[in-house]
Amino acid sequence: MKAVLCTQYGGPELLEIREAESPLPGDGEVVINVKAAGLNFFDTLIINNKYQFKPELPFSPGAEVAGVISGLGSNVTDLKIGDRVMAYTVWGGVREEVAVDQQAVIRMPDGLGFEVAAGLIVTYGTSLHALRDRANIQPAETLAVLGASGGVGQAAVEIGKAMGARVIACASSDDKLEFCKALGADETVNYSTEDIKTRLKELSDGNGVDVIYDPVGADLAEPAFRAIGWKGRFLVVGFAGGSIPRIPLNLALLKGCQIVGVFWGDHLVREPQLHRANMTQLLDWVMEGKIRPHIHKVYSLAQTSEALLAIARREVRGKVIVTP
Repeated sequence: MKAVLCTQYGGPELLEIREAESPLPGDGEVVINVKAAGLNFFDTLIINNKYQFKPELPFSPGAEVAGVISGLGSNVTDLKIGDRVMAYTVWGGVREEVAVDQQAVIRMPDGLGFEVAAGLIVTYGTSLHALRDRANIQPAETLAVLGASGGVGQAAVEIGKAMGARVIACASSDDKLEFCKALGADETVNYSTEDIKTRLKELSDGNGVDVIYDPVGADLAEPAFRAIGWKGRFLVVGFAGGSIPRIPLNLALLKGCQIVGVFWGDHLVREPQLHRANMTQLLDWVMEGKIRPHIHKVYSLAQTSEALLAIARREVRGKVIVTP
């Protein structure tokens, strides 16, 4: 089989396509014939050895796949060869076949395409966990989403609307904000041309925002946090802006608010049943048309480097998919 491999740490241009041995399923594992794999911002970090997960070289990027089960290990229950499934792989997904523990596999509903399924697990799973499990967002509350046109941002906008929130999409350009409006955002803030603290306060009638979803960090976090409302929840999702911000804790005291960490990767391990319930909810919403995952572009296996460069350059709106 063919696999995209990181054989040395560095940029996407260093990735190689090589022939690799087809995986054999271990105890409790299945082999998936990969029809589509999703890429995320953290894939640009993991190949640079700058992410919390540090696989041994060589490895394939790609944390989420959709495909057809082609092999079963011992002690596999409730799954069979030929099942259409989606799975979280942590890394290793951008290849023609991958072995995955059965606990990470979710059967796909009829009518759901592989490319959409491959883009659901990480970004939508993260955003639903953040908004429902960590923020307990309520209908009619105000949600501000930073980096709203990216993978997790897009998902947060859509899920926020599905949960009845009033969504303010925040991004760095007008064309990105037009994309967010098409996703259902009620209001927008261009933080390249507007002061985000002032604008968020204006859009919340001076009361402050109930929930702030921040996958960006860097210089945006503190001014956005200053616009949070009484008993608000500031969701720390990631640091795509490149640096980890320092928040003056007196602000949390004065607002009576919470700074809430969102570590979706550990949530899967510690709360597997809750994760599966969240995935069931997401699949229901997709099939009902309440969320419509946007695929920015579909790339071939040979174009994986190009796909990751587009993510690194912040050119992506929604999800990037590779089809082996």
